[in-house]
Amino acid sequence: MRTGILLDELGVSFADLRTQARTAAELGYRSIWLAQRGSWDALTALAAIGTSVPGVTLGTSVVPTYSRHPLTLAAQARTLQATTGAPVDLGVGVSHRPIVEGEFGYSFDRPIRHLREYLQALDPVLRGEKADFHGETLTAAGEVGIPNDEPPSVVVGAVSPVSLRVSGAYADGATTVWAGPRSLAEFVVPTLTKAAAGAGRPAPRVISTQLICVTSDPGARRDWVQDRYGPAAGVPAYRAILDRDGHAGVPDAVLAGDEEHVLARVRELESAGATELLVIPFGEPSEQDRTRALLARL
Repeated sequence: MRTGILLDELGVSFADLRTQARTAAELGYRSIWLAQRGSWDALTALAAIGTSVPGVTLGTSVVPTYSRHPLTLAAQARTLQATTGAPVDLGVGVSHRPIVEGEFGYSFDRPIRHLREYLQALDPVLRGEKADFHGETLTAAGEVGIPNDEPPSVVVGAVSPVSLRVSGAYADGATTVWAGPRSLAEFVVPTLTKAAAGAGRPAPRVISTQLICVTSDPGARRDWVQDRYGPAAGVPAYRAILDRDGHAGVPDAVLAGDEEHVLARVRELESAGATELLVIPFGEPSEQDRTRALLARL
């Protein structure tokens, strides 16, 4: 199972961000990802970082679709790939109503329709072709004149049944959050795979995004997760995923414990059908160092 790492971009300088990336590459991580969370612009930052970590795939997890037209996002992703020479995993997602309506001022009406149309418009432009898409939510008529040998791979942040079906049919796969072995094996993987097969696409990528801490005090670390991420359990799609795994809340979904425990949990994810692991280290600095070192060896 391929293992990537999500850099911690919140409240850090760009020098710190670059150091994180170099450290991850030196440890052996072959893919480095950035989120788009109101801090550094993920694609721009990766373009600046990418030349200092040659041979590493660069990924976004995830860029909200509503704030960037498909032609604009395709130009950014293909520029990133061309300027760094690195493969690009373009993670996108519809985000959430409070962000789309409260921060962007756009309507969040029928987000799955928007996602489907967005991916249809994005696909030809990433492949170097001209888009001529006229949908209910957007129009994309144009092209991006940047030569690329291979188009960036597109994965969607998805956990609901309909978003997973759209991801399987129109993208290369999906990234999940809070999903454990049971929900992956019984829901995420079958839903994605069936949709991809029905669309005549290859077997989809299943990227399991996990908060992970190698620690001797997992209880304290789960308390921190509850304080930081606990409200996510109130989001219907996340609540459904947590319920599928029998989790009362998000702290139950994290991987926290000693090296043996963490590795056993990771192997369960792989057995459930995850093709890739995206690591989000958390905890004290020394615990994060242990986490990074352990999982880089997978």
